[in-house]
Amino acid sequence: QVQLVESGGGLVQPGGSLRLSCAASGSIFSIAAMGWYRQAPGKQRELVATLTRGDSTTYTDSVKGRFTISRDNAKNTMYLQMNSLKPEDTAVYYCYMGWRSLSYWGQGTQVTVSS
Repeated sequence: QVQLVESGGGLVQPGGSLRLSCAASGSIFSIAAMGWYRQAPGKQRELVATLTRGDSTTYTDSVKGRFTISRDNAKNTMYLQMNSLKPEDTAVYYCYMGWRSLSYWGQGTQVTVSS
């Protein structure tokens, strides 16, 4: 019954910002590791950022210093703040939550960075 609903994507100019949200139903939010992935046309899905239950974070090198992953436990929502966006950030972004052998994915939200 776990469902992840994403929002916040859109079209922005290079250098702009977006904040993606991932709202989780069910009880997994309090126990899951979570993160954001992205997939551009013709490319494999790549891990962008992770957030553990202990609130440690990791980022792929290409987004370090520009993206920030966080969560609001009261809202059961995870966020990805994206600043200084570049055309190469253009992709469909997917949120992920996992616990033990269970994995859950959002529906994807399109981020397009173009002038």
